[in-house]
Amino acid sequence: MTSSRPSLLLLDTASLYFRAFFGVPDSITAPDGTPVNAVRGLLDFLTRLIGQYQPTHVACCWDNDWRPQWRVDLLPSYKGHRVVEEVPAGSDVEEVPDPLAVQVPVIAETLAALGIAVVGADGYEADDVIGTLATGAPMPVNVVTGDRDLFQLVDDQAPGGPVRVLYTARGVGRHEVLTDAVVQEKYGVPAARYADFATLRGDTSDGLPGVKGVGDKTAASLLASYGDLAGVRAAAADPGTPLAAGMRAKITAAADYLDVAPQVVAVVRDIELGELDLRLPGTAADRPAPADSQELARLVERWGIGNSVERLLEVLR
Repeated sequence: MTSSRPSLLLLDTASLYFRAFFGVPDSITAPDGTPVNAVRGLLDFLTRLIGQYQPTHVACCWDNDWRPQWRVDLLPSYKGHRVVEEVPAGSDVEEVPDPLAVQVPVIAETLAALGIAVVGADGYEADDVIGTLATGAPMPVNVVTGDRDLFQLVDDQAPGGPVRVLYTARGVGRHEVLTDAVVQEKYGVPAARYADFATLRGDTSDGLPGVKGVGDKTAASLLASYGDLAGVRAAAADPGTPLAAGMRAKITAAADYLDVAPQVVAVVRDIELGELDLRLPGTAADRPAPADSQELARLVERWGIGNSVERLLEVLR
């Protein structure tokens, strides 16, 4: 049973099904032996999160393009270490374990049969879809992710209600709720400056080199002193500022990177997504749970996911 107070739960779906795949035993299989640990794990995560937060609206946000070409054009190293096959004029193939790859379509089909919205946009990552849906939402938003990049969306003062991140680095059951105060305490910068912080520090998991010699503490100190990335660069270019010569040289040497990285790091917030119905199944007569009981029954029988599906349906009804 969901709450009557509107709220939106946005899931970084790939982040969660990767976590499920690596966290749920691979002995969990369909009747034919196909692994379904990621499928069942993701459904169980949904059950836990919906039961705990009782949202009225939910979107499983999808990577239609996990490595958009426009980001690669700006910064060729972006996620480059994850590429296992380059596809000319197409989307490069990401390194995904084969037993997980076969489960991703099953996840999408099961969510569709349940009636839980899956939202993606060609040429964009799930982060960008989340950023677009969270920005200007007319209700409070909880973003579920293991990706620190989305900390830039945290906003306790958003007009529709607070935007918070449920950070799953320690597990979905032990997730951390990030507010403005938590981001400030953890990183020494306000959430609104987190993208600048990440740009300066870099992130090897995304192929962002950062400014050589600048880690978390230095990045936070620079932003505290000069306000934002533009202020830091202006200070480096002005010999009259008290910025140390060594740091001035490092920032200047990283000019080419700093020219493009902010666009790569910034989550897009204005994708045209068209009309969406994100109401959770079971919240209205025209949003039954499940949306397609016949198809869901077929999937349950084919993949042996009945227990996880039934637990999720219990919190939807």
